[in-house]
Amino acid sequence: MANPNAKGDRRERELVTKLDEAGFAVMRAPASGSATERELPDVLAGDGETFYAIEAKSSAGNPIYLSGEEIEALVYFARNFGAKPRVGVRFDREDWYFFHPGDLYQTDGGNYRVKKETALADGTDFAEFTGGSKKVTLDEIAVEDADDGDEDVREIVGAVERGDLSVDDAVEML
Repeated sequence: MANPNAKGDRRERELVTKLDEAGFAVMRAPASGSATERELPDVLAGDGETFYAIEAKSSAGNPIYLSGEEIEALVYFARNFGAKPRVGVRFDREDWYFFHPGDLYQTDGGNYRVKKETALADGTDFAEFTGGSKKVTLDEIAVEDADDGDEDVREIVGAVERGDLSVDDAVEML
């Protein structure tokens, strides 16, 4: 009989490989998700400065659900281990996105849910998670530029927000 967790296992191994390639010391907890005495996160990763305990979940496109117990165990382990708890989600044909457990939507039943749209809009993407980039919104740029007093930049950002200028053209102008 085929392993019902084969896809999830493959996704966890994929995440471990990507984190390794990004310069993290990383390991997949071999007993995660099985009948052990204690709940362990799926992946532990660190870069010498920041350490993460990650619960990894994947889906073809349906919302991803985590039980309240899974989140409690992740936060408990991370606190005792000295790591930051994170939930990593991956939807088919998308990259990994990461959330702090406190930023997840909690259902009336005490479980947690991540929709694909939420992951894409609000999740920390892989590049930002591993320190390769930082997601910045147009509103943040406008505030930063207002603080700097740079009127030209503020006008360009305003033109993009109004739709008068494409993002690519704005980048060229800046």
